[in-house]
Amino acid sequence: MSQTLLRLEGLTAGYHGQPVINDLSVRVDRGEIVALLGANGAGKTTTLKTITGLIRPQAGRVLFDGAVIHDWPPHRIARRGLVLVPEGRRLFPRLSVQENVELGAYSVAGRPSEPGLVEEIIRKFPVIQERSRQLAATLSGGEQQVVAILRALMASPKVVLLDEPSLGLAPRPVRQVFEVIARLKEQGLGVLLVEQNVRLALGIAQRAYVLEGGRIVAEGSAASLADSELVRRAYLRSSG
Repeated sequence: MSQTLLRLEGLTAGYHGQPVINDLSVRVDRGEIVALLGANGAGKTTTLKTITGLIRPQAGRVLFDGAVIHDWPPHRIARRGLVLVPEGRRLFPRLSVQENVELGAYSVAGRPSEPGLVEEIIRKFPVIQERSRQLAATLSGGEQQVVAILRALMASPKVVLLDEPSLGLAPRPVRQVFEVIARLKEQGLGVLLVEQNVRLALGIAQRAYVLEGGRIVAEGSAASLADSELVRRAYLRSSG
């Protein structure tokens, strides 16, 4: 039986009193990848900022792991186990790969990681393990994105929010990154994947929501949306 970890109920939010997203209802279950799709300006990033406490909603609520969290500060939300991998990766280029990953524990608890946890996480990803002593600046874009995901795992999350993980990457590193995302599901985590590349996202997700103008215009299983004429006409045609 599935367990819902993250739920948005009638969520409306924006800036300076003007809504950008309107009446969103979304859920993410344990061990499930859910894609939130849409073009630039559709409201995807605003949704993530509202979930993580950077924006307070004008209406509706956010529930996570049994608690109503939309009025919590961001650090408390992160401690609960809801973490964001931001667009652009935002690594520290002059720190090593291992140091960047370890910072994921400091950001949540204000303390260093448990002994051996960094090595344990990195060891699961050989392509990164081989480069653990390198400076982050020397990695490829795809490798940097994987490091950003591993940094989030240091917080022992229940749900991971991913903001445009394929942005700026060539096809081969994109495949590498999406293989890592698929492994998050295998570990029992919930994943909310914000992605412009609809074809990629629907290939990895179990369910998806499509945003247009701040509203959900389509939702359902990834397979059904891939076959939807509305989605194919509006998104798949330009996302190959």
